Amino acid sequence: MAARPTTGRRAVIVDIVRTPFGRGREGGALAHRHPVDLLALTLQALQQRTGVDPALIEDVIAGCVLQVGEQAANIGRQAVLAAGWPVAIPAVTLDRKCGSGQQAMEFAAQGIIAGAYDIAVACGVEMMSRIEMKSNRMDRDALGPMHHARYPDGMVHQGISAELIAAEWTLSRRDMDAYALRSHRLADASRDRLRHGIVPIDTVDRDEGIRADTSLEKLAGLKPAYQTAAITGRFPQIGWSVTAGNASQVTDGAGAMLIVEERTAERLGLTPRAAVTAFAVTGSDPILMLTGPIPATRKLLAKTGLTIADIDAFEVNEAFASVVLAWLEATGADPDRVNRYGGAIALGHPVGASGLRLTANLLAALEDTNGRLGLQTMCESGGMANATLIERL
Repeated sequence: MAARPTTGRRAVIVDIVRTPFGRGREGGALAHRHPVDLLALTLQALQQRTGVDPALIEDVIAGCVLQVGEQAANIGRQAVLAAGWPVAIPAVTLDRKCGSGQQAMEFAAQGIIAGAYDIAVACGVEMMSRIEMKSNRMDRDALGPMHHARYPDGMVHQGISAELIAAEWTLSRRDMDAYALRSHRLADASRDRLRHGIVPIDTVDRDEGIRADTSLEKLAGLKPAYQTAAITGRFPQIGWSVTAGNASQVTDGAGAMLIVEERTAERLGLTPRAAVTAFAVTGSDPILMLTGPIPATRKLLAKTGLTIADIDAFEVNEAFASVVLAWLEATGADPDRVNRYGGAIALGHPVGASGLRLTANLLAALEDTNGRLGLQTMCESGGMANATLIERL
């Protein structure tokens, strides 16, 4: 059985909505939208879908990684105001890198379990077409002398970490391309199934990154994305197999989730879809970086007394194909239970919002298979990972 909070309070998910995911570049399907507006439209859609009175919402917790320019100034609060919600609703914006949206969900659920509030919204947004990666560093050293002293050889790009994982787990280029093809095929086949949870933005109602016509031959024709002579000298074991085709896509998107204390939901006539029942977060080697989902999964299972076979569905973020393939080998999970509707390789990865998309897909998988327990986990820059357990109601 999944662990239940000792407080007697339970955090339940009433519903989740998200935007379509657009390509994160100039000319992308959502690139014309300001990120505050994109998140505000998502909040409005969540309220309309659930019928909850916005005045009852006690906090809004937003994930956003690149908090600079149009995404600065606590974008969660600006979106609350832009949505026309009461000014009394506060908001906070957090950054746990790719896990920001998932962490927003966890903080909201934990606040409800602890009694801090009865109704909260977890959300996230990232407009990668408008705010470029690393632009928040403003060409400054973001690490500092003491960090450099501990790691004198320096950090590496996540793509290099993905290459190191492929080398350590002896994953071939074909293994990774085949997994990428699976992601696109599953995502394409599930477009109609998942449409209900997608909020149309203007005339856009579909994820832009799905490539229904891709093939192993097309994927095999792509060049390695991160090959450099300097890195080859530092890490001679790398085989150079990570490409744009077997990695997540740079993407625009937003998502939002209504989380309510179980008895409050009953009193308000809200029908919950799932309970958020357990949490784990961990750090991992900041060079290998993307292996964090492995210990995070193990930590969550140990806390709940569950085994990997007890979990009916998984969402493991497809930052890179090598991340999921290594996680599968390390945990022994059933591949058919993982990312049933495709993942970030096909759908895209708007880093502040992806955690909400994982939950939406996880819930859909549980509902479609009559499963009970779902686990989602997310690797994060700097060597971290979140894992969250939900129970379908």
